[in-house]
Amino acid sequence: MPARPEPRRHRPALPDPRGPLSAAVTAALRGPGPHGVGPALVARADPGGDDLQLALYVLYELHYQGFAGVDAEREWDPGLLELRRALEHCFLRALRAGVRTGGTVDGALAPLLVEPVGDDGRSVSRFLDAEGELWHVREYAALRSLYHLKEADPHAWVLPRLYGRAKAAMAAVEFDEFGAGREADVHARLFADLMADLSLETAYGHYLDAAPGELLATVNLMSLFGLHRSLRGALVGHFAAVEITSSPGSRRLASALRRVGAGAAAQRFYDEHVEADAVHEQVVRRDVVGGLLADEPALEGDIAFGIEATGLLEDRLAARLLAPWRNSATALLRPLSPALTPAERH
Repeated sequence: MPARPEPRRHRPALPDPRGPLSAAVTAALRGPGPHGVGPALVARADPGGDDLQLALYVLYELHYQGFAGVDAEREWDPGLLELRRALEHCFLRALRAGVRTGGTVDGALAPLLVEPVGDDGRSVSRFLDAEGELWHVREYAALRSLYHLKEADPHAWVLPRLYGRAKAAMAAVEFDEFGAGREADVHARLFADLMADLSLETAYGHYLDAAPGELLATVNLMSLFGLHRSLRGALVGHFAAVEITSSPGSRRLASALRRVGAGAAAQRFYDEHVEADAVHEQVVRRDVVGGLLADEPALEGDIAFGIEATGLLEDRLAARLLAPWRNSATALLRPLSPALTPAERH
């Protein structure tokens, strides 16, 4: 059996800008000068557009692995933090305007607890399971790698902001996500194995330049919620939404991978999530959400907001992917290199 490939750990290069905001951020990180972004420029930006979402993604990434050639001290650069906050306000206002306000947790969770009958044409996992081809699966994996190669990291920010039952349960779920003490089983490592099976580059952040703003927004949402104590309820809501929908979606994705002939390592990632997340769902609903509500009932609206904002952005991403795919066109901003044959992979 071939040796298990090691995921590449080098820091990614700064991405190519997509407008004045991301150009200013990347230019500031390449040198010691200020970013030069005024309030009027932020106010004119599309909150869900590629430029703002890429600028925000780059600023958030300073709190994770950073970028090649960028001094780690820039993580706490006052000017960049000020700009990040302005971009966050723009993003957050749009999110709050896009979902209903004042909802209850039960009301926000109810639609997620029932699997739809039939395909409503808006589900990526249903599309991939029913008619996706290998190239669709590869594009999906390349895009999702921007989260899955740091899976669970954004959610770990909330641990110091919880206590009691909610903290203990959240830590237990995170422990599983980080391999339950086994490096080989860290979910980010399992996803790198999936990518290798699909002839994709496993380097962290490699596909940033290929990802549309709708994908970046789903990753930015986790960082936005995780990095702000005031949004701890929204982060828990986001986490609940992810865990509740993960098991059925992962089952369909595992089926799609088998159908297109992906290798065993690719299938294992989603097989693992079918079983693990079915258990996690119960723990998150009963103990993380339930524990937080027991401790801080005033956060119910924030938890509901986190659930609904997650659904809003995932629906936008699905629309962005499915429209070109149904016309046999790429959903990426840059094409992938061809896949290797099974013989070439092994």
